[in-house]
Amino acid sequence: MSDLVPSDRSPLLPDRQEQGDFFVCDIFDAAPKGDMASMAHPIFSLSTKPDRRVRRYEDATGRNYLEVRPSSEGLATIHDRDVLIYCISQIVAALNRGQKVSRTVRLKAYDLLKATNRVTDGRGYEALKSALVRLQGTQIETNIVTGGTEQMDLFSIIDRARIVRETRDGRMQEIEVQLSDWVFNAIQAREVLTLSRDYFRLRKPLERRIYEIARKHCGRQAEWKISLEMLQRKCGSSSTIREFRRLVAAIVEQDASHDHMPDYAVRMEEGFVVFLNRNTMPRDEPVTEALVRLSPRAHERAREAAPGWDVYLLEQEWRRWMAEGGLDAPKSPDKAFAGFCRKWYERRGAP
Repeated sequence: MSDLVPSDRSPLLPDRQEQGDFFVCDIFDAAPKGDMASMAHPIFSLSTKPDRRVRRYEDATGRNYLEVRPSSEGLATIHDRDVLIYCISQIVAALNRGQKVSRTVRLKAYDLLKATNRVTDGRGYEALKSALVRLQGTQIETNIVTGGTEQMDLFSIIDRARIVRETRDGRMQEIEVQLSDWVFNAIQAREVLTLSRDYFRLRKPLERRIYEIARKHCGRQAEWKISLEMLQRKCGSSSTIREFRRLVAAIVEQDASHDHMPDYAVRMEEGFVVFLNRNTMPRDEPVTEALVRLSPRAHERAREAAPGWDVYLLEQEWRRWMAEGGLDAPKSPDKAFAGFCRKWYERRGAP
């Protein structure tokens, strides 16, 4: 048999290993990131016991809804959300470095436990397994109205989880998590916000949820306030309004004594909860006209993505959203702006 290789054929054997099917989480300085979609609604339970309530949220018109359904293990909890935050943080950091990413991520269980301030003994690994079960089991149903047509979407928070490698004593080492399209699309559209690392040090589930709400709605504003009743709805608390007021008042009292709430001081006044910006968030370079320039065709594409909307108003909203989130300038501004407009239209429909 001849050892000669045809000139039009590579001397290397084909690469038979699957490449690019999953993204490896190995960026140790990734800043914590949360997706704005799940920060907007109380998808995660605040209960420390199995929560098997079905939750339904509707907008002011009653046309658009979001329903959260638990599995037999109960709803995913606010602490289970740590898994999502870790995966999102890693993917965003990789995107900022120009790396290729996938909605299937491979991670070391120990790295996740350390990054989210969890214990790394057997309890930590068992809690992580339980979190994966609840995240996969919790289903979300929502309708999207586009062009007068209603589309129903039903999905889990994560599509699946797989333990890739496990030690002899049963302790997991590597995990593969496949994020839902809902979460991954939010990452690609840069609909994420940077969270304080002290978020993982907050003891109470209600503290974590209140911080998320402040981070999304107060952003970099000096101050933002919300009625106690509205805050309770956004938190998804099942307590009576009297009990909820007591719980929030306890957080306010502790924050006044210890300044423990990240980024925002929390106060109460006449039926409102007030958030005061501590100006502790990193002062990332703002996204300005000099950093983000749209081509002449960008607004035409935006009109196609969000028919009926004022595209110049949408541009202002897009730039404000990037600035508040401390996001880096996108590599393809036209594409990023069109994606923002498309999401805007999917969620709000025609004006």
